[in-house]
Amino acid sequence: MQREDTDDYRSLFLNDIPMMDVRAPVEYAHGAFPHTVNIPILNNDERHKIGICYKEKGQEAAIELGFQLVTEQMKAERVAQWTEFARAHPEGYLYCFRGGLRSRKTQHFMAEADVHYPLIKGGYKAMRRFLLDNLESVIDSSRFALIAGRTGSGKTRVIHAIDNTVDLEGIAQHRGSSFGRTLVKQPCQIDFENQLSIALLKLHERKPATIYLEDESRLIGNCYVPDILQAKSKQANYVVVTEDLASRIAVVTDEYICQPAKMYQQHYDGNWFEAFSEDLLNSLDRIRKRLGGERHQQLRPMMQAALEQFGRSDDVVLFKEVIAKLLDWYYDPMYDFMLSKKQGRCLFSGTREEVIGWIQAQSDHT
Repeated sequence: MQREDTDDYRSLFLNDIPMMDVRAPVEYAHGAFPHTVNIPILNNDERHKIGICYKEKGQEAAIELGFQLVTEQMKAERVAQWTEFARAHPEGYLYCFRGGLRSRKTQHFMAEADVHYPLIKGGYKAMRRFLLDNLESVIDSSRFALIAGRTGSGKTRVIHAIDNTVDLEGIAQHRGSSFGRTLVKQPCQIDFENQLSIALLKLHERKPATIYLEDESRLIGNCYVPDILQAKSKQANYVVVTEDLASRIAVVTDEYICQPAKMYQQHYDGNWFEAFSEDLLNSLDRIRKRLGGERHQQLRPMMQAALEQFGRSDDVVLFKEVIAKLLDWYYDPMYDFMLSKKQGRCLFSGTREEVIGWIQAQSDHT
């Protein structure tokens, strides 16, 4: 029994339905959705040539050029890829930019191979519009609270331990500080917004009394937190994670030294340490102006010594000394200033475990 085409965008995103995107790779790179695979009907060069033809000679000439560019062998290869996706994902759908000519043509070619696969009405453009509207409506109708705390207090660990939360840093693939770069490429801004909207859609479906977010600045690496969420966050109440200095240094050492070192080893094989060292020193150089020239001059050789020791023996003792000074000179003053500007009220303050317990207790009472 053939399935019908759909415009139930909510269901598609709530249920992580697999989708086949037949737009050109350049379009896909500019913005896409999770759980999609790009299997284009036209490659970038073909799309470009047809676009020029459409502008100069009209739609009929552009369609005719498309048939000339896509040879029978190329068509057979693409149909094989589409049908392989359809058989692997019988619950899925296909789409192009507007759900028009390219989607219909893909459906037609697949039907010739006796594979009937439904499309998404309105295509990428309609789904993107749905997610933008959803992002605004969910943020507007939800109550948020922030998880605040000094660097190293383990705010992200709190986020991962509770249910009614959205991990902004996880979506952005960045730890949200000068030293927060990872080896995973950050999503483009459109992809970040799409993933954020879907995460909020799923969470809002469960109707939590409060959605918890980590206290973030407007930029997480290269990803910009939408203005509407920034505005809502500025007014939000907050909980504060408080940990002693030794605990914070241990967390920072683990999350910014030990874990990244393992990732660099996996990514770079034998040349990992040089890249790891260069990136750490570059991160320190990026905060030179705000840190102050004299303090930067003191910390840079300390960082180099720590790297040399770590490279020889995996010893992080010297790193802990650098981290202690960075917390004292840079991160703690910056956090204290930001906390003084908060407009919401502090709901609770305690250690990580205490904050987790308090949040879970609030959720149990709703």
